[in-house]
Amino acid sequence: MTTRVVIRQAVGDDAEAVAAVRRAVYPYKAMSPAAIRHMIDVPSAGQRFLPLVAEYEGEIVAWGSAGLTVWTSEPGQSEVMVFVHPAHRKQGIGSQLAERLHQHLTEVGAIRVRTFVHPDGLEFARNRGYDGARQMHFAGVELTSLPEQPATPDGIEVVAFGEVDPRAAYTGDTIASLDEPGDSPMDSMEYDRWVEEIWNSPSLDKSLSVAAMAGDEMASFTLVETDGDRMWSGMTGTIPAYRGRGLAKLVKSVALRRAAAAGITSAYTSNDDENGPMLAINNWLGYRRVQTELGLLRTLDN
Repeated sequence: MTTRVVIRQAVGDDAEAVAAVRRAVYPYKAMSPAAIRHMIDVPSAGQRFLPLVAEYEGEIVAWGSAGLTVWTSEPGQSEVMVFVHPAHRKQGIGSQLAERLHQHLTEVGAIRVRTFVHPDGLEFARNRGYDGARQMHFAGVELTSLPEQPATPDGIEVVAFGEVDPRAAYTGDTIASLDEPGDSPMDSMEYDRWVEEIWNSPSLDKSLSVAAMAGDEMASFTLVETDGDRMWSGMTGTIPAYRGRGLAKLVKSVALRRAAAAGITSAYTSNDDENGPMLAINNWLGYRRVQTELGLLRTLDN
């Protein structure tokens, strides 16, 4: 391990450099420097979030982060992320980051850790006690040729997310999230925390995010995050009472068309293997798979 590598806690001013490394590792994801700064500077209450960077001769070449999962009622759940610029791998940087992050999670009472890795990172994770083979597929589409937009059902109005009352948006998001595939239920998000992490996040483009309203109720929605000429489709959901009416397909179609009109050229999203309906919608929109990551779990010894 070269002595020219320094690992330290990340600060907000690292955001531009971290975003550049992230784009090199995950070209199919979009997270702006502003969103990364927000993640570093405004951690969620109770998350005990630890962000780290690794510097090689003064240049940031890797990121590591860990924290407790605060959106679930299951105690002791946590997440860890490590990524190293391709030009600086095989130097022990990822190992150092992982060791410090796992130590931190043990100290804050984590019981189980969740992570996602590229297939070529599977051995690295297995060697650190991770197991499982849940798959998350990532897909992209160029916004030059989109299918015809579906008709809007009677009684539904399509609006920009920013036009929705935040309380109605929170209610729809938290209800729809209950059915999201995952290792822990997303069943514990207080309104004030949601406003801070979702509604006020600089990554959320409220003008391109779209909601389908049934009166004052948000029936369906899709959240859009932007980074230059790229966009990321985050959460898309429909509350149970309005499912089966094609609303998720509608809001995603509208969002992509509005993004194209705003100068966005590429859109990316992810799907769990278990989410067949959303996979079908994305296939219809023209998304094509660009990468698969493996979801892994590890139990910590406390």
